[in-house]
Amino acid sequence: MWLTRSPWMPATASELDRLFNRLTPGSLPGEHPFPAVNAWEEGDRLHVEAEAPGLNMEDIKLLVVGDELTIKGRRDAGNGDKRVFHRRERGAGEFTRVLALPCDVDTDNVEATLKNGVLTIILPKAEAARTRKITVRAG
Repeated sequence: MWLTRSPWMPATASELDRLFNRLTPGSLPGEHPFPAVNAWEEGDRLHVEAEAPGLNMEDIKLLVVGDELTIKGRRDAGNGDKRVFHRRERGAGEFTRVLALPCDVDTDNVEATLKNGVLTIILPKAEAARTRKITVRAG
């Protein structure tokens, strides 16, 4: 028996991720996932910048598998000093953000820095994903 695909049945893991992300905080109007990111490609490298105010590198764990980057961490709730909040918009606790990358990366040469609350990740493309110039010879 063949299983037919309907609009509500995702076909791939990335489609499942997109469906799940629609149902999680940050997917509703006015909400934003944490950390907020910018991602772009420049030559043979991918770049990701993530907002990480109040975090230290010890609070962050980066994982790269194939064409997927995972940013995990924990932001302290700051409840130890018995503050009475009148407004609390910055989330606390554990977080996970998964980004689908446009290609595989060279995981041995990924670089990450945290400066002024911005996590900067540089991901060199895997050799197979790099652009190559091909010489055309006359026949």
